[in-house]
Amino acid sequence: MLSHNNIVSNVVSSETRVPFETGGSALSFLPVCHIFERMILYLYQYCGIEIHFAEGLDKISDNVKEVKPNVMTVVPRLLEKVYDAIIAKGTLLTGVKKKLFFWAVELGLKYEPYGKNGWWYEKQLGLARKLIFSKWQEGLGGNLSVMVSGSAALQPRLARIFAAAGMPVMEGYGLTETSPVIAVNDQRNKGWKIGTVGRIIDGVEVKIAEDGEILCKGPNVMMGYYKDSEKTAEVMTDGYFHTGDIGELDSDGFLRITDRKKEIFKTSGGKYVAPQLLENRFKQSRFIEQIMVVGEGEKMPAALIQPNFEFLHEWAKRHKVTVGENSDIVLNDKVIARIQEEVDLANEDFAKWEKVKQFRLTPDVWSVDSGHLTPTMKLRRKIVKEKYLDLYNDIYGH
Repeated sequence: MLSHNNIVSNVVSSETRVPFETGGSALSFLPVCHIFERMILYLYQYCGIEIHFAEGLDKISDNVKEVKPNVMTVVPRLLEKVYDAIIAKGTLLTGVKKKLFFWAVELGLKYEPYGKNGWWYEKQLGLARKLIFSKWQEGLGGNLSVMVSGSAALQPRLARIFAAAGMPVMEGYGLTETSPVIAVNDQRNKGWKIGTVGRIIDGVEVKIAEDGEILCKGPNVMMGYYKDSEKTAEVMTDGYFHTGDIGELDSDGFLRITDRKKEIFKTSGGKYVAPQLLENRFKQSRFIEQIMVVGEGEKMPAALIQPNFEFLHEWAKRHKVTVGENSDIVLNDKVIARIQEEVDLANEDFAKWEKVKQFRLTPDVWSVDSGHLTPTMKLRRKIVKEKYLDLYNDIYGH
């Protein structure tokens, strides 16, 4: 249960963190019943920003060009899709154009805020923005000066590349129970650090429990769960709300989320595995659209993967591989071998017990409508596992 005061306090505290100009325009596409978008809509109104509602997820690219917004709230999944689409276009270029395009991307992936990379990097970046990134900006309407990301962890490489392209993404953090913002990055006054969710907003207090859990206290903390005082008591201690997330505050006051407490699992060997860290790394592959790391109580981590079918069809055409329908693709030996290469590459970043030892490809596209994802594109882990229980059992020989 969120009161008027819960939400208004959050709007007022968040306002000092966002560089919104009165008279600007925003494009809204996340569900309005979701507290992240609901609070942001009040914030836009508070700041005098015109709000345009997108016609649907599939129409976003048309709507962005039509509205030419200055600001958008996004979820990481959308940015992943935008980035993949841009890279796919870049791959079709030839000669000097292609070389320049990927030179700019390489440069962008090394981006650090506040000129940390030195004058020579900034000089090259200026050139890359003129030649390449200005086209990315046009593709997103040409006026986008900031995006605010929430709901799931943003891959640092996406934060870097969009910032290099002149459309920085300010990652924030919060929960429905906290109305929602607890912390958010702010480009101004050195308030932005890539890989963190920013500093705690005014009026809100955060402390880290002994087990690393983030506890939060403030006017933004909910009144309680509706007609469920027991469940409410479980998540509250001395006015502090237990977020269920594990994190740390660095010496500059930036909050870093390391994992969801309830998503971390233990293998039968007693080793802890943080699935989100693995999943974010694996999704950097253009072959992998969605992935869920499994293995709780099993001898090793494994994964259920929804391949990027669109990209796979192109890849198959280029390599003269006959793949057929999606249901055939996921059984194709050449496809499996190619994705195995991607898995091996991503595994290099992890300790021996964390590595994904086996995977199975799923024939469907994971979507909100089919129940795989929440409205803000987060995995519904339980449902995904149930849907592909046969593949799961196949991996572990159950």
